[in-house]
Amino acid sequence: MTSQYDLLLIGAGLANGLLALRLKACRPDLRVLLLEGDAQAGGNHTWCFHEEDLSAEQQRWIVPLVAHRWSHYEVRFPQLNRQLDSGYCCITSARFHDVLREALGDALRLNQTVASCGSDHVQLASGEVLRARAVIDGRGYQPDAALQIGFQAFVGQEWTLSQPHQLTGPILMDATVDQQDGYRFVYTLPLSPTRLLIEDTHYIDDASLAAAQARQNISDYAARQGWQLERLEREERGALPITLAGDFDRFWQHRQACVGLRAGLFHPTTGYSLPLAAALADALAADFSAESVAPRIHRFAQAAWRRQGFFRMLNRMLFLAGDADRRWRVMQRFYGLPEGLIARFYAGRLTLADRARILSGKPPVPVLAALQAILTHPSGRRASR
Repeated sequence: MTSQYDLLLIGAGLANGLLALRLKACRPDLRVLLLEGDAQAGGNHTWCFHEEDLSAEQQRWIVPLVAHRWSHYEVRFPQLNRQLDSGYCCITSARFHDVLREALGDALRLNQTVASCGSDHVQLASGEVLRARAVIDGRGYQPDAALQIGFQAFVGQEWTLSQPHQLTGPILMDATVDQQDGYRFVYTLPLSPTRLLIEDTHYIDDASLAAAQARQNISDYAARQGWQLERLEREERGALPITLAGDFDRFWQHRQACVGLRAGLFHPTTGYSLPLAAALADALAADFSAESVAPRIHRFAQAAWRRQGFFRMLNRMLFLAGDADRRWRVMQRFYGLPEGLIARFYAGRLTLADRARILSGKPPVPVLAALQAILTHPSGRRASR
């Protein structure tokens, strides 16, 4: 059995889901099919973004996906506690699935295992062959030797409490906790007066994280905050890639059209992928051409890579300069900077003045180690830009 489409999207994760929604809204004439191997689009994830990460128009069309919004957030470090008055938003997998299901209807097919794919076809495990003018792969991060990567690894648990927690906004970073041989912080989202998502998060050199220890960390942290955990609603685990250096041309040498983490389209320091996913969805939907999909994605990714060189340099300072359990000093100093600069950092739109401000003053890591980290990547060779 063979079917013909304008575009096949493999994997109903964040990037492909946003692209499918934009194409549905802007080009309803196209035959687009979104394939997902699991029973639910979006998997088991929580995606967040700062309002300043998106344009006003992007904020408008993404509103149906937003399950929670807060007007401010907080960070905590050994020598700094600060509230930042910046809007922060959360998309849950459940909301994501519901919106895609309603908007796409039969154009979203679940429980579809892909056996193989090419630039113009997908073969399912059932034997069905789907043909299209273009195929985009959005099945998540894929390790590649062309990139030198650290990780933001985490275990998150969503709890119902027996008493209200009293938080009015998220705690994006609480680094007052024991560092456990790397930069560690606890991330907390208040989902209702008695419901919290608590994540034990580590910036570490590989993707491994002891889940049992992380769960104990969450329990201990909740007890210290006076939160009475009553019922565990769900748990999610992940490891977001953090780019230290790499060879862009080598990374894309044999890569077919792809999006999201698979395409390296994420913030190099935070791992957040939603802003770039939204921008790419807008770009492709505004002027869709199946024949030019692959080269346009490549050019988009290349431009993002060039803009992100400064962030990769900062990452090398974070991962390679100084002792691992003192990495928190880098982040503590950063969060003492002006609020507008911090917002532009998250949005990936730093000015030259912002970059100078970040690097000025007394560095929070040894000067020689910082210089070595800037000039080299983990293999010991000079870092590429």
